[in-house]
Amino acid sequence: MIRLDKHAGLWTVTIDRPDKANSLTGAMLGELVGIARDAKDARALILTGQGRVFSAGADLDEARAGLATSPLWEQLSGAIAALPCLTIAALNGTLAGGANGMALACDLRISVPGAKVFYPVMKLGYLPQPSDPGRMAALIGPARTKLILMAGQKITAHEAYAFGLIDRIVAPEDLMDTARALTVDSCAAPREIADGIAALCGYKDLT
Repeated sequence: MIRLDKHAGLWTVTIDRPDKANSLTGAMLGELVGIARDAKDARALILTGQGRVFSAGADLDEARAGLATSPLWEQLSGAIAALPCLTIAALNGTLAGGANGMALACDLRISVPGAKVFYPVMKLGYLPQPSDPGRMAALIGPARTKLILMAGQKITAHEAYAFGLIDRIVAPEDLMDTARALTVDSCAAPREIADGIAALCGYKDLT
């Protein structure tokens, strides 16, 4: 349910469970954590989903059994944030719940026009993963972060772009070509130059 493709230094990770809105099981989360930790050898990494939803967050059955509060979510976002290579969340559709963490940990987020972003932890009786509010607030400020986390608002792609949560909106048929095009310079540059620029720009690792 997690596909990994490697080509010329570019790692493309696809959540492939479209019949369940790409909701994540514990096993899938564990696999994503392993990939993110191994991606120190990648020159760029793209995260995306199969179908019309990027990810609905935790699988409902497993969420009720404890997955909603699993440390795997924080391990995943932390592993992505610590990568020196360019990381891109290519949002093929709506981004919901705990899946926000992996997208927030990426350097860039590009999205199709019809996507929505929401994180209904308060309504469901959970706290967000520890690093998510800080990463979100760094991008869009505390008030808009509270709009999502405390007011429970669903944000459209165009609102998210205006806020600074999404960096570019592209047509669905252009999403992956655009994501790959954004990685070309990083994949072609000498590793020490790419890593040096990443360090100058600042990592997203909040630990």
